[in-house]
Order: sequence, then C-alpha cells, then structure tokens
Amino acid sequence: MEVRLTIPDHIVSQLQLNGGDLGRRALEALAIEGYRMEGLSLGQVADMLSLSINEADSFLKERGIPLLSTLADYDHDRATLENLLPK
Repeated sequence: MEVRLTIPDHIVSQLQLNGGDLGRRALEALAIEGYRMEGLSLGQVADMLSLSINEADSFLKERGIPLLSTLADYDHDRATLENLLPK
C-alpha cells in the first residue's frame, strides 16, 4: 500500500534539519505507534521495516519502547520452563 502525506514546506524544512529520509522516518513512526497501541506484533514491525526480529527489537528498545508481553506470553514461558527444568 502506498500512502501519501501532504506536509507544508516550512515544516518539511524543519523536519529535514534533523536529517534522514522523511519517508522512512514516517514509516518508522507508524510502526512504533502501531506496536505501542498493540495493533502490530514485533514480527509485523520487523516485516514493515524490512528488519530481522532482533533488529526490530533493538530498534524499539533504542527508542525507549519496551517489549510488550501479554499474560498469555508469560503463561507460555512458564509452561516452557516447567517442561525444560528437571523436576
């Protein structure tokens, strides 16, 4: 899907002072917000930004976004550990 944004020139000039590709930065911002709102998984963020899962995790951590975990994730991890650890 292609998305077009209309941004006033004086704002584009200000945004470009910080450097980088504005299209890429907009895509990254959309991925961050999608993840933060729990609309995107880590894998979807990775796919959206053409990153590996580890790279996407690092990308989010560098921006202060913690890895989101659900109660089901913790239950799954606990069950896995119980199966792996000696009884």
